[in-house]
Amino acid sequence: MTTPRITPGGLRELGVVNHVISGIAARATGGQRPNVFTTLGRQRGLFRAWLWYSAKMMPGGRLPRRETEMVILHVATLRDCDYERGHHVRIGRRVGLSREQIEHAGDDTWDGWTDRERAVLNAATQLVRVRDIDDPTWAALRAHLDEAETIELLMLCGQYDALATTLMTLRVQPE
Repeated sequence: MTTPRITPGGLRELGVVNHVISGIAARATGGQRPNVFTTLGRQRGLFRAWLWYSAKMMPGGRLPRRETEMVILHVATLRDCDYERGHHVRIGRRVGLSREQIEHAGDDTWDGWTDRERAVLNAATQLVRVRDIDDPTWAALRAHLDEAETIELLMLCGQYDALATTLMTLRVQPE
């Protein structure tokens, strides 16, 4: 990856609130302030709205946390977004994804997935690749997810696809 197109900000660029948020994130992860926060935090109000929106799906969504992380890793792998993938490998391990599941993120045909997981991942693959879900994949997905979970899955995929685009375009560097 090349140099960041917009460098991570400090207190002056982020403002007090976003600087505090990035500090809390650093303590929670046991590392430095996440570059995603110190870069996106430069757009102060939008950053806080994005955090609230994101938190409604992860960790606060209806889908099980393990599945949420499985989908995020799948999207990050399909998009080849190292920053997103690196962060969510750690989170995925914490919420119970196995080493094999993490290794097979991006592969919706792996034999180790349950029928539900495969349906979710097939849908995520289609959303990332063609921006739609065909009827057979939709039927398989709806056999496992209710309406609210289905809407959440669509929005989760869109959110992390858009985040991957933003991180890669801005050349946000892994910590």
